[in-house]
Amino acid sequence: MKNYSVSQYIRNPEIKRELALYFAVGVMGVLGSLVVFPHAPFWDIGGAASEVSGIVLMWAAASVMHFGSSFCRYRKLSTLSDGIDAILHREEITLLERAEEGELSILENEINKLMIRLKEQNEELRRQKTYLADSLADLSHQLRTPLTSMNLIFPMLAEEGITEEKRQEYLWKLQSLLQKVQWMIDVLLKISKLDADAVHFLVQPCLFERLVRDAAAAIEIPMELKGQKLLLEIEEKAAFAGDIRWTGEAVVNIMKNCMEHTGEGGTIRVSGRENALFAELVIEDNGPGIEKEDLPHIFERFYKGKNSGETSVGIGLALASMIIRKEAGMISAENRSEGGARFRIRFYKDTV
Repeated sequence: MKNYSVSQYIRNPEIKRELALYFAVGVMGVLGSLVVFPHAPFWDIGGAASEVSGIVLMWAAASVMHFGSSFCRYRKLSTLSDGIDAILHREEITLLERAEEGELSILENEINKLMIRLKEQNEELRRQKTYLADSLADLSHQLRTPLTSMNLIFPMLAEEGITEEKRQEYLWKLQSLLQKVQWMIDVLLKISKLDADAVHFLVQPCLFERLVRDAAAAIEIPMELKGQKLLLEIEEKAAFAGDIRWTGEAVVNIMKNCMEHTGEGGTIRVSGRENALFAELVIEDNGPGIEKEDLPHIFERFYKGKNSGETSVGIGLALASMIIRKEAGMISAENRSEGGARFRIRFYKDTV
């Protein structure tokens, strides 16, 4: 930073006005002393002129002290100004040196708080930029796979001599791929709405049994095709306070994840209970469970664990986690001791 010089100080319009005022006061003091003591020079410190010379000396000392203190203050303000200018024109945000004066110390303390906040926001923006780039890359990859398959199937449908059985098989594959793309787009739109805080969650009593049965209806057919069973162990009238539509979206995605990671003839068990402290919903399966290294990342967007299938995208559990947390609930994942995965959702009650 540049050193603040005396010439810069004197060029300050405010200091110029103060110097003119102090000079005028000094001249008026000297002229006044000549009127009161016309025959006693002000430099004579003896006799009647001692009072005049004392006033003049006090004026001179006060002037030196005032402008010396003012110069130090303006020099520190110049340092603050240079520091802020450096911050504005550089990417790196550095904290300013601590001032020793009371008023400037308060000002610099507030500026440093602002710098800390800006630094945190700058780092967060960098993380979000990197995350967005990675997310877009993952999304493009996930969409490319079904679109490539669809482009390969369409020419097969146009082949001459294709049997009706083969045509129906290709059409069924196309429908499945289109449904997957549609599901991905729907989930990503919901995630973007949650990210933007554009969702208004209702808070009203909701029965767990109704919530789970509505969610189970969405995966009833694929579970039937895999020969899987759904066991409900929900306490009568067990309920929570929240938005049944959005919470149902979260539960569907968790149950869908359990279904996909459970083999033929597997079982998905859903239990619900309510006590004085919280309402809890537990969803578990008897599949292979979650790898230990995957557990900390299971709710991260676009994360695919070791046991994920080829059709897995890695956004269903992320959406479920976002919904539950937006409703001030808690969600966790763990492995069952007897094998399989367990997802636990809790909504704590306001006991105040």
